[in-house]
Amino acid sequence: MKIPESFGGSGIFAYLCPLKLQIVIIMKIANPIYDVVFKYLMEDERIARTILSALLRKDVVSVEMRAHEYSNDVRDALSVFRIDFGATVRDDEGNESMILVELQKTWVETETLRFRQYLGVQYRSPKNMRGDFAVPMVAIYLLGHKVGAIEEPVLYVSHDCRDYYERRVEKGLPDPFVESLTHDSIIVQIPRLHGQINNRLDKVLSIFDQTRRDRDDEQLLSIDERAYTDDSAMERILHRLTMAAADADVRHRMDVEDEYFSIIEKRDTEILLKDKQLAEKNVMIAEKDSQLQQKDSQLQQKDSQLQQKDSQLQQKDSQLLEQRNLLEQQDLLLRRSVVALKATMPAEQIAATLDIGVDEVERLSEE
Repeated sequence: MKIPESFGGSGIFAYLCPLKLQIVIIMKIANPIYDVVFKYLMEDERIARTILSALLRKDVVSVEMRAHEYSNDVRDALSVFRIDFGATVRDDEGNESMILVELQKTWVETETLRFRQYLGVQYRSPKNMRGDFAVPMVAIYLLGHKVGAIEEPVLYVSHDCRDYYERRVEKGLPDPFVESLTHDSIIVQIPRLHGQINNRLDKVLSIFDQTRRDRDDEQLLSIDERAYTDDSAMERILHRLTMAAADADVRHRMDVEDEYFSIIEKRDTEILLKDKQLAEKNVMIAEKDSQLQQKDSQLQQKDSQLQQKDSQLQQKDSQLLEQRNLLEQQDLLLRRSVVALKATMPAEQIAATLDIGVDEVERLSEE
């Protein structure tokens, strides 16, 4: 049965299991995939350290959001939210060092050029230099879409140094000159987060798991509070996201984001539909072109056949003309022979001599 809302407080629902009498508390928190919620979350320095420590797999001692170094850039169908952090990290030996964290988040598939442009700004900035060398940088991408066929929800892309023979070079590294010119990347595919918690990073990223979206309000996530018991850092994150869900200004800005992406989705749907129609028309045009080419080929074949027949007729006409000329020559020669023999031979003897009829002798002699 459901326990009254007053039992758990605003935004918290409690259920009583009739068999084990176990209280299940489901919290309603703001969905941090929204830019306004994510910024609200990361403005808390302790929470920022918790999230960055899990992603970087390092002990982040302190973190500072660069003043005015966050932005929500929206151009056409592309939206990229970014925050720049200066983070102090401590290694296993207790040594502390400064790194620059360029965190970029997007809802939709985005041109990699946009990401590269942001990185270029950091590489050019003089304030990211320490003397002659740059502060080492790590780029973190929180993506609201999948990357190709890569199934791992979190991908670490690290640079290493090798010689000509592909042997790893370790002596003298890390070196500030090398670190100034290269950077590591962390890519998080939010759609591939499916609620499995196997390590610290899984637990931290579980607050982005979109399979937990509330069925009635996608601006909220339904979280089982038991999964975070005795974890003060995660309880702080959940508390802040609960506050965001109750903040009227935050909810209003979430509505604005929904409205914007609804417009973009509608426009993209229309573009896809037009592209589909254009593709279908192109297919029809291609088929008609193919049919026309086939007809042209058939006509060319018929023309070739007609030309061949004309050539054959011309050849026959030429042969007939030659035969006619030959017959005329033979007839002329035979007539001259008859005329020459007529003076000395009777018609019957001429016919027998030339192997023709008497009537033919008479005809030839009269012409």
